[in-house]
Amino acid sequence: MAKDTTGRLHVQVKTGGKRKLSSKLWLERQLNDPYVAKAKAAGYRSRAAFKLLEIDDKYRLLKPGMAVVDLGAAPGGWSQIAAKRVGSAEGKGRVVAIDLLEMPEIPGVDFAQLDFMDDDAPEKLTAMLGGGADVVMSDMAANTTGHRKTDQLRIVGLVETAAAFACDVLKPGGTFLAKTFQSGADAELLAQLKRDFATVRHVKPAASRQDSSERYVLATGFRAGAKA
Repeated sequence: MAKDTTGRLHVQVKTGGKRKLSSKLWLERQLNDPYVAKAKAAGYRSRAAFKLLEIDDKYRLLKPGMAVVDLGAAPGGWSQIAAKRVGSAEGKGRVVAIDLLEMPEIPGVDFAQLDFMDDDAPEKLTAMLGGGADVVMSDMAANTTGHRKTDQLRIVGLVETAAAFACDVLKPGGTFLAKTFQSGADAELLAQLKRDFATVRHVKPAASRQDSSERYVLATGFRAGAKA
């Protein structure tokens, strides 16, 4: 165990047995990540909760009484933040979390285990909300192959599909927030969002690892009927 440049203790994991180098590096990064420790102390299910907190603190996306949809929600860190910010546990708003995987219950969050790409998913979602959504958010990432260009296209394709879903369920003036990665493959995605929303920007919260190309696309002011 040694100290890093900030003076914090740095945990090093020894490679032994059948542990792969990639697994060792991932475990070492987790053990030394201050946001992992902060998430555990705060009771959040993932460090990603701090990404949404930082984005919302700056842009004020989540307000009491809003209806929010969290796509690919498991393990639920973003849903936890949304429930607190809109007051859904107190009956002031609604949060619906959607994922193919099971997710343990979160107070104030309705969970739907379904594929948001299904044709009837928007109808099911609006039925659960009792109307349209104010915010659709997604911290999903596509499964990677290790081939850079293929992975970039998969990631952009997932965000494009999430954006299309958002346009089916958002109220006029609504917001779409989704994880993406810096690449040259998102020109069509940005053009689509600029057509459907008044303002489109990229944001990178401090909780996003600085050595990662991860960033978020934030689209506000949904123009209902812009496709017509």
